[in-house]
Amino acid sequence: METELYLPHDFSIEKSTVKTASAVQPYVYACVFSSVCIVTGLIWDISWHTSIGRDGLFAPPHLAIYLGAVLAGLFSGFQVLKTSFFSSAEEKSKAVNFWGIFYGSLGALFCIWGAIAMLTSAPFDDWWHNTYGLDVTILSPPHTLLLIGMMIIQFGAMIAVIAETNHLKNNQSAKVYNWLFSISAGLLLTTFFTLFSEFLGRHRMHNALFYQMGSLLFPLYLIAVSRASNIKWAATATAAVYTVMLLLMLWILPLFPAYPRLGPVLNHINHYQAFAFPLLVIFPALAIDWVFYKFHRQKAWVKVVAAAILFLSVFFVVQWYFGEFLLTSAIARNGFFGGSSWYFGSDPDYKYRYAFQPESVQTGFKLIKGLLIAGGIAIISGTIGYKWGSWMKKVQR
Repeated sequence: METELYLPHDFSIEKSTVKTASAVQPYVYACVFSSVCIVTGLIWDISWHTSIGRDGLFAPPHLAIYLGAVLAGLFSGFQVLKTSFFSSAEEKSKAVNFWGIFYGSLGALFCIWGAIAMLTSAPFDDWWHNTYGLDVTILSPPHTLLLIGMMIIQFGAMIAVIAETNHLKNNQSAKVYNWLFSISAGLLLTTFFTLFSEFLGRHRMHNALFYQMGSLLFPLYLIAVSRASNIKWAATATAAVYTVMLLLMLWILPLFPAYPRLGPVLNHINHYQAFAFPLLVIFPALAIDWVFYKFHRQKAWVKVVAAAILFLSVFFVVQWYFGEFLLTSAIARNGFFGGSSWYFGSDPDYKYRYAFQPESVQTGFKLIKGLLIAGGIAIISGTIGYKWGSWMKKVQR
């Protein structure tokens, strides 16, 4: 990897391509808001299944998710049609051409295809349930199509923002785009965490697999964001959005009544069960940003290795002890931390509800070996993330 200088406002493009703008394009706002709807609906849907169980095609969480698809598809579609048929040749030259007819930004195209995938999954999922009954797995074919569409839209929102950012000088619109990028990146990180939450739950925080999965996901994504963004503390801002989004859902959903509609009911509840308290990713994210700022003159591979190792070190320390607090401390069994939330179909007197299962706890050499593997994973994922971020930094269409 090459040696680089830290130039906060050098977007690595020729001056001839730089433009100024007086306002953020409406479709960009729409795409970011669509991502908010998708994450809200996704976490709400998980709480629905752990609190109520039975749902339908038009269950409120599904409507929130589909609203995100509709908004992203409509606004992005309008942007493509406007560029294709009502723009000058110069404007079209700055857009992506597909099918020889249509022109639009890369982010808008991602959002359109993501919306099509999501909306197609709705009747597919309804047919699947009518044919095969309730799902026995999260990743059924219609759910997989839905999740792919959701992530494509959220990634499209990021690309739509970063492409506009890479065209702008240091004006007010550029600052807005920078923050919109952090928001959209944080929302996609929330989705990634949700998909991997089975491996990142509080019952697993004293096992090396937890840190291996975290090293696979977070360095890749946070280093990519830190590399792509023009904000000094981009990874930290992204982690902050993730944290705030999960906390809001953790605190708001349990305020509403919910009763199980599917047996057997072992844990009798009368309100929504919270999803999960966010991982303390904001602290290792700070470490990543600090490395890239402090050692900006170092070769890229040096920064990546340092950031990956420091990430794992901080992540392990804060999450190991905080995980024990979340699971075993009576102080965490309240609405703030959500430690008392429990699936209605699980025995509320289960002996490991507030304790680690002995077979899931690793110590000594076994833990050290697992953490060394996690370190290798963090370096590899961070390297991929750096390359991904370098690509995003060059996106201009």
